Amino acid sequence: MLDMIGTIMVGVVLAAILTVIVTYVPIRLSSRLISAGAAGAWVGFAGAFAGAGALSNPLTVLAMFGTPLIAGAAIVLGIPAARRALSAIPLPVLIGLNAVRLAGILFLLLALEGRLSGPFPYFAGLGDFVTGALAIPVAWLAERETGLRDRSIAAWNAFGAVDLIVAVTLGVISRNGSPLQLIHAGVGSAAMQTLPWAFVPMVLVPFFLIVHGVIFARIGTRRLGTLHHRPASLGYLGHAH
Repeated sequence: MLDMIGTIMVGVVLAAILTVIVTYVPIRLSSRLISAGAAGAWVGFAGAFAGAGALSNPLTVLAMFGTPLIAGAAIVLGIPAARRALSAIPLPVLIGLNAVRLAGILFLLLALEGRLSGPFPYFAGLGDFVTGALAIPVAWLAERETGLRDRSIAAWNAFGAVDLIVAVTLGVISRNGSPLQLIHAGVGSAAMQTLPWAFVPMVLVPFFLIVHGVIFARIGTRRLGTLHHRPASLGYLGHAH
C-alpha cells in the first residue's frame, strides 16, 4: 500500500515540476521539450537502474545522487540563459513547490512497517514534513513587502536545505553493507534502494537542493539591489538639504 502511495506521490511531484517549467520558464518551445525530455530520460534511467537492483552498491547511489545535482549546478552557473530562465519563476512558486514535502510523513510509516530504521526516517520524515508545512505561509510571505520577509525566507530555506543534507548523510551512514556505515540499526535505509523510494535520492533530493540554492541566490540578489539603491536615496536627501 505504501509503495502505491509513494508511486503516486512521485508522479504528482514530477508533474508539478514540469508544470512550473512549462508555465513560468520563458524559453522556446523546443528548449522546453528538450528540458522535459532530458528530465524524463533521467527519471526513466533512474527507475530502470533501481528496478534492476543496481543500487546494491552504495557508491552507485552516491553517484546517481550527485549526477543531476552537479549537472544542474553546472547549467545554472555556467549558462546565463539558464539563470535568467530560473529568475523568471516567481519566488513564491519556487517556495510553494516544497509543499509536496509534506509527504515526508511516509518515511515514518515505512519505519512503522519495519522497512526503515535508525534515525534516518525520523529526521528525514519530520524535517520534510516541517519544511512542507511551512512552505505555503512562507510563499505567501514572499509576496509581501515586510521587514521580516527575506529573513524568514532565508531561515526557512536554510532549514529545508539542511534537512535534505542531513537526510542524505543519515541514509548513507545507516545503510547496511556500506563502507561508510556508522550507524547499525536494523534494516537501516534499505527501502531507499527500491522503487518508488529510490526516486527520492536520485531525482527529488537533487532537484530540491538546486531549488534551495536558487532561492538563496534570489534573496542575495534582492539584498544587493536594496543596498545599491540605498546610497542614491541618501545622497538625494542630502542634496535636498
